[in-house]
Amino acid sequence: MGKSYKNDLPLMDTSEGIVLFHPHIPKNAKKYVSEVLDSRWIGQGPKVDLFEKQFEKKFSLTGPALAVGSGTDALHLAYLLAGIKLGDEVLVPLFTCTATTIPLLYIGAKPILVDINKDTLNISVEDLRKKISEKTKAIVCVHYGGLPCDMNEIHALASQYNIPVIEDAAHALGAKYDGKQIGSISQFTMFSFQAIKHLTTGDGGLLTFQDLNSINLARRLRWFGIDREDKQKGIWENDIKEVGYKYQMTDLGAAIGLAGLEEYDSVLDHRKKLYARYVYNLKNFSDVQIVDDFDPKKEHAAWLFTIFAKNRINLQLKLRSYGIESGQTHYRNDRYSIFNCNDHFPNMDLVDDEYLILPLHTKVSLQDVDRICDVIKLGW
Repeated sequence: MGKSYKNDLPLMDTSEGIVLFHPHIPKNAKKYVSEVLDSRWIGQGPKVDLFEKQFEKKFSLTGPALAVGSGTDALHLAYLLAGIKLGDEVLVPLFTCTATTIPLLYIGAKPILVDINKDTLNISVEDLRKKISEKTKAIVCVHYGGLPCDMNEIHALASQYNIPVIEDAAHALGAKYDGKQIGSISQFTMFSFQAIKHLTTGDGGLLTFQDLNSINLARRLRWFGIDREDKQKGIWENDIKEVGYKYQMTDLGAAIGLAGLEEYDSVLDHRKKLYARYVYNLKNFSDVQIVDDFDPKKEHAAWLFTIFAKNRINLQLKLRSYGIESGQTHYRNDRYSIFNCNDHFPNMDLVDDEYLILPLHTKVSLQDVDRICDVIKLGW
C-alpha cells in the first residue's frame, strides 16, 4: 500500500475531471472532410493515395505504405504477405490488444504467446529464445505504450531462423530505435489510426513493408483481389487470382488523416512533454515504478504513461475521487479462451495486478500532470 500523506488537495468536480483518453481532431479536419463530401470520391479515391504518399514522406519510410480500414486489417495483410499459412506457428506477445493475434486465427495459424519483459511490458527476448523453433514462421512484437522493443536482439534471433519480424506499432507512431524510425526497421510494420491514437482517421490503419515487389499483391488483397487500375480502364477480362478482402481506407478517413499529418509534430511534442513531466514528478517516488527501461537507444512515442503500483484498485479509486480517470486498457491474452493457452508466464504474473495507465493526450496539460502526481503522492 502507498504511504499516507496529508490530504490537502481540494476534490475536483468530477464532471470537469481528467479523462483517460480523448481523440485529437485536427483543425483542418472538418474543412478537408467537407471537400471530400463535395467531390466525386468518398470511398477509396485520390485522398487515400495522397495520404499514403504524405505518410511515407513524413516518416521517412523505406518501403511503400498501404492505407487500410484498421490496424487489424493491416496485420492480417502482413501475415498473408509474410506467407503464414494454416498450422504455422508464430511467436506473439502475451500482453497486447487481441487485434494483434486474432488475425492469425483467421488464417488458422497457431499463436505462441511469449512472456513480457517485466520492466517494459514489451515482449521478452529471453522467453523468445526459449520458444522459437524450426516450426516458427514469424516473430510479432508490439511496442507497448510507444516504447520500442529490443529490436537488435529480436532481429538477431529472427535472422538465425530466417524468418520475418512483424511490428505492431499501433502505439509507436513517431518512435525511434537506434536512430531509426519505427516503420523502417522490419519486413512489416503496422500503424493504427483508431480514434484515440496520435493520428486518427476515425478508424484506420496502415501497413508498410520492405519488399517493393509485394505492393501490387497487397493492393489486390486490400480490395477483393481486384486490380483496381485495370478495372478502372474498363477491362473486365482481368482475372481474380487471390482471395481478397474489403480492407480499404476511405477518402473521408484519409482527409482527417491528412489534417492530422499537418499537426503531428506538435501533437508528438506535447505528448512527449507530458511524459517527461510524469517522469520528473514520479521517478523518485518509491511507491510507484515507471514502466520504462530508459534505454538511450529507444525514443518513446508517448502514447501511454504506465506505472506499477501495489494495491492498484485503491489507487484507481483515490484518483477517481479527484475526478481523474485511470485504467488498464490491455490484458494478457492467455486469459481468453480463443487462444487455448495453458502455458505459465512468470513475469506477467508478477505485475498483472499492478500496471496502471494515467491520462496522456492533447487535452491534458502540464498542470494536469502535476495535479495527478500530487494526488498519487497523497497515498492510497
